[in-house]
Amino acid sequence: MNYPARIIGGLCAVAAVTFAASAGAQETKHYRFAHDQQLNSGYSIAYDIFSAKLKELSKGAMLVDQFPGAQLGQESQILQLVRSGDIDFAIVSSANTSTISPQAGVMSLHYLFRSDEHDIKALGDQKVFEAVRDMIDETVQGIHVIGLGTQGFRHMYGKKEVHKVEDLKGYKVRVQATATEDTMFAAYGAQTVHMPFGSVYTSLQTGVMDFGENAVNVYLINKHYEVAPVLSMTEHEANNAILWISDKLWQSLSADQKQWVQTAAQDVSTQEPKRAFDLERAAATKLEKMGVKIVPDVDKSGFQKIADPYLDKLAKELGPHADKIKTLIRAIN
Repeated sequence: MNYPARIIGGLCAVAAVTFAASAGAQETKHYRFAHDQQLNSGYSIAYDIFSAKLKELSKGAMLVDQFPGAQLGQESQILQLVRSGDIDFAIVSSANTSTISPQAGVMSLHYLFRSDEHDIKALGDQKVFEAVRDMIDETVQGIHVIGLGTQGFRHMYGKKEVHKVEDLKGYKVRVQATATEDTMFAAYGAQTVHMPFGSVYTSLQTGVMDFGENAVNVYLINKHYEVAPVLSMTEHEANNAILWISDKLWQSLSADQKQWVQTAAQDVSTQEPKRAFDLERAAATKLEKMGVKIVPDVDKSGFQKIADPYLDKLAKELGPHADKIKTLIRAIN
């Protein structure tokens, strides 16, 4: 059967449009980004920055879906799922990263970071990033560092006020499972308790432990103030985090795609820390209005006097990568 040329042309045009749409659909891929915090956290800010930039650079071909609130597991589980390739991207605390690379505990050294500004500057520093990336590449398989972030500083909270280091003596404190934190809180005279973050609320409620310690906004959005209504601003440790990609995904990406991922991750390193500290200040204001007792005038000198000798000692004990990272961070003005 002979069709008129105009019909044939029309059919070809329709076929071309259909093929193009089909090709476009095939090119668009969704990736999973996991973390253990709620929305409106430093972690979700990191996701927002990363996913928006990657979508822009890939012209919508690489779309990242967020799985917050430990939907895909607690941090130690998330790390293993990234290593196995079951999760594509994640942001996990540097402290919990020490479960797969003990030298990552260097970021948990107490009073290593002198101020908000120092922390922001350090996390955006290319040499610091490269040192952390190299540490992971040489000590862990299946996972790569692509960026750094923070949720501010960690502070003590419970039913009692902390004004000085002696106020912790004999009390049970939930800490992240790192050699650094076990050493430091013991040096302060406290008893350390390890448990997943998701168990902290109930443990404070039941008295299994006396104090938790975390960032202000984390304390707020997880409602820990309900069972621990006193927040003492010890600023003992930076609550830093690492942005990850699975090696399985990394190896599957083209050169262009890898560059897009790295650029989007760099935006996280340079933009997220400042926004996270802004979030911390907003959270403190909100908590005060809610009636939470905030103790601002903690005498940190006693904590620092104990902590300072450990900075060099623990970094060296952790290993050469940790010692290099510590030295780079301390050198930043």
